[in-house]
Amino acid sequence: MRLFTGIVFCSLVLGVTSENWFSFFKEALQGAGDLGRAYWNVLTSSHQNSKRYFYAQGNYDAAERGPGGVWAAKLISSTRVYLQGFLDYYLFGNSSTVLEDSKSNEKAEEWGRSGKDPDRFRPDGMPKND
Repeated sequence: MRLFTGIVFCSLVLGVTSENWFSFFKEALQGAGDLGRAYWNVLTSSHQNSKRYFYAQGNYDAAERGPGGVWAAKLISSTRVYLQGFLDYYLFGNSSTVLEDSKSNEKAEEWGRSGKDPDRFRPDGMPKND
């Protein structure tokens, strides 16, 4: 637990350059909210294969907030990938399909964080209001 706290603190200190701390934390909280909304959309979406789109959209929205949003998006996404990989390994074994799915999700998240249009991952036939 101390190691995790130390890593989070060091990445926070390195993530804040000349910005003031208040705006960084505000952006980080708003970015975390954007990612929470995206993950909620993943869970509630009835459209097939929409997970990558919502991951890209959430990371895009968080990155639009500023450096704090980018930091939160990286931290939350990497934590999700780590926990999902850990659970998948113990639930499904060393499955190549799970690994491929995880890599494609990471690609979508990085695409969104870089500021590129997340609609690239929108599945065909998915309505715009989803």
